[in-house]
Amino acid sequence: MADTVSYRPKAGEIPTQPGVYRFKDDKGRVLYVGKAKNLRARLSNYFAPLQNLHERTRRMVLSASGVEWTVVGTEFEALQLEFTWIKEFNPPFNVQFRDDKSYPYLAISLGDTVPRVLVTRNRSIKGARYFGPYTKVWAIRETVDLMLKAFPMRSCSDSTYKRAEQAGRPCLLGDIGKCAAPCVGRITKEEHKSIALDFASFMAGNDSKYIGDVGRKMKAAAAEQDYESAARYRDQLAALETALSKSTIVLGDDVDADIFGIAHDELAAAVQQFRVRGGRIRGVRSWVVDKELDLGLAELVETVVQNAYDDEVPPPRLVVVPELPEDAPELEQWLGSVRADRGSSGKVVLRVAQRGDLAALAQTVGTNAKNALILYKTRRSGDFVARSQALADIQEALGMPDAPLRMECYDVSHLSGTNIVASMVVFEDGLPRKDQYRRFSIPSSTDDTESIYQTLSRRLAYLADDAAIEPAPDPTTEPVTGTDLKKFSYRPNLLIVDGGQPQVAAAARALADAGVTGITLCGIAKRLEEIWLPDSDYPVILPRNSDALFLIQRIRDEAHRFAITYQRQRRSKDVNSQLVEIPGLGPARARELLRHFGSVTQLRAAEVTGIAEVKGIGPTLAQAIYEALRA
Repeated sequence: MADTVSYRPKAGEIPTQPGVYRFKDDKGRVLYVGKAKNLRARLSNYFAPLQNLHERTRRMVLSASGVEWTVVGTEFEALQLEFTWIKEFNPPFNVQFRDDKSYPYLAISLGDTVPRVLVTRNRSIKGARYFGPYTKVWAIRETVDLMLKAFPMRSCSDSTYKRAEQAGRPCLLGDIGKCAAPCVGRITKEEHKSIALDFASFMAGNDSKYIGDVGRKMKAAAAEQDYESAARYRDQLAALETALSKSTIVLGDDVDADIFGIAHDELAAAVQQFRVRGGRIRGVRSWVVDKELDLGLAELVETVVQNAYDDEVPPPRLVVVPELPEDAPELEQWLGSVRADRGSSGKVVLRVAQRGDLAALAQTVGTNAKNALILYKTRRSGDFVARSQALADIQEALGMPDAPLRMECYDVSHLSGTNIVASMVVFEDGLPRKDQYRRFSIPSSTDDTESIYQTLSRRLAYLADDAAIEPAPDPTTEPVTGTDLKKFSYRPNLLIVDGGQPQVAAAARALADAGVTGITLCGIAKRLEEIWLPDSDYPVILPRNSDALFLIQRIRDEAHRFAITYQRQRRSKDVNSQLVEIPGLGPARARELLRHFGSVTQLRAAEVTGIAEVKGIGPTLAQAIYEALRA
């Protein structure tokens, strides 16, 4: 493998100014868009030796055939241009949003001559003010019903309003006091619009002001013995207080903020957004993000915040995130411009909550995000209908005679060619069968394809068509504790290997050498998540958001996790055995060393004086440990 890709530009050709870059494939498709305050420094990270890149970054770099860049004046302009290009090109390696929910909002159509309050999922009503989103339709309808007692504005449809206007008789809502009936002239259209503006102001967080005003009016009317007006104000006050009691006070009355929580793994991220207005939670929104590259939390925050305000709702003055991105000042400037464009004044502050009630609420939002990620994965894997459809789609895509009711997936893990191990995970009916997982230790191998061949050869020995008796147990194959060894011989419908054409070819050779037939074989490559079949020049491309691809990704990731876990156990045993061989250092002190330094890497990097600081380790023993770890 070459150290880097052939299209790498010369270092002197890349400018050092801020800018935006695009990776493209050989057909001109934009694969990834990114920004940098120093283009040369940023792009050099992608053109490091391929073996040093994260596997997902390496996949993107290898999929591309060229890179282009555009220089801009400031980092803020780079942020704006990156956002525009991502929206325009929808690059597959940038974060993909999967917000399949259609949230209900409370909308007030202030752009109309006679404004109307309504519950809607339509976000494109011209001139409307939106509040929410709400998670339940019944909750927002209940809120509207209460609020109309305090702000009796129009809530009927256009046809109902015109019919009442022509007939000169209001509808039922006008008769029961939940509408001021501008349709029949009980109040002017200007007076009605004033009520609508008060309604919008109350929903925007100015609730304490209105409660105080209504309370004072009620007392003044009672003092003047205008008991009819006092009773009306009393009913309005009760309606306002009841509406407020539906939302919990979480912060001070003057706090308007959006609080984000993000939980993520290698493939997906769950986002929770709490909208706090006037110290109360006014709306909750959640969605899922698909990750193609390995992004840190700070990079996710930037993308999530940008997309959260890609609608008509202006950002508040305070946005709380779990971690600040590198270009937080530029992101604040961009949010401020969005806020100004949508008719709100004041700059936007982006920060991480450190202490107090705000930090406690941010922790709650983060917990909700973690639960949402677990629920997302559980629902996709636990839904029987989705699993059945996924198995049927895999059968059709791979041309299998039957649905893959039993699938086995294999992955290889090693550390610079040492401690080579492999894993076998089993899914039956789309669900993991952990009692049938296997772990393989591989004494020696030339590369990953040879390791795949060895692993499958040992597993297929139990399935050989001409095997008269079951082979003797393989001492380098480890079942999970408590496993029935006879289950190892169950025939799978589908064998999956983690890799592309070379790995699939090695697995096909193992099948042929073992004389096993009737089992479908495929590999899932980490380049564009394509599926490779033996002797095929073109991959099978499953829809990115399909349940079939999700199931194959899940079994691949489980095999990877299982292999990595075993490989780390082997490494830990190697270090422990090396430590306990040092005279005067027993198992207890070895554990204390690893606990103190936190990792084997930190222990190996430590100096003698640092090792001697560990409880129970003196200078002489520290010197012996130092020399043993470098022997």
